[in-house]
Amino acid sequence: MTVTELPWALDGCSLQLIHVPSLALHALGEDNAALAMELAPNLLTPYLLGEECQGLWRYRSKQIAENPLDSAWITRIAVDARTSAPVGLAGFHGRPDARGMVEIGYRIDPGFRRQGHARTALEILLDIASRESEVHVVRATVSPDNAASRNLISQYGFNEVGEQWDEEDGLETIFEVSASPEP
Repeated sequence: MTVTELPWALDGCSLQLIHVPSLALHALGEDNAALAMELAPNLLTPYLLGEECQGLWRYRSKQIAENPLDSAWITRIAVDARTSAPVGLAGFHGRPDARGMVEIGYRIDPGFRRQGHARTALEILLDIASRESEVHVVRATVSPDNAASRNLISQYGFNEVGEQWDEEDGLETIFEVSASPEP
């Protein structure tokens, strides 16, 4: 399998991870909400256009300008297929690195939290990783005080492997799990 720009989903689940068109991503990175909304109609909400997501869009826009092959892997819009409502973001931080590691990330709009969207997004990302032969390890980095995310990833076999300092997010605990299910 090769990661494509098609929506990512699991059979029987109502969440889809929708690719953000490159031009819309660049508009978001430039804080041009009007153009982004024109280029990606029905995908953007005040939360996704807001301050909490702005740094991410800037970073991802620069990333795909420098590494266009990362485009299919990175941040997508999480959409509830039952309602067509964008509920947050999820994706990888880029293509697998030299050791076959991909890092995941997800953010759910506060108005849609505690409804299983983060869990489903995580399951979709783990499924994609497990089907990619070049992916061997999935990483998640979580703030020490983010109990909800720490609890969620612990349910999927992630193990703590260290810490790092992130310029935007501060101290993060690093967790990893094998991309292949145990036999």
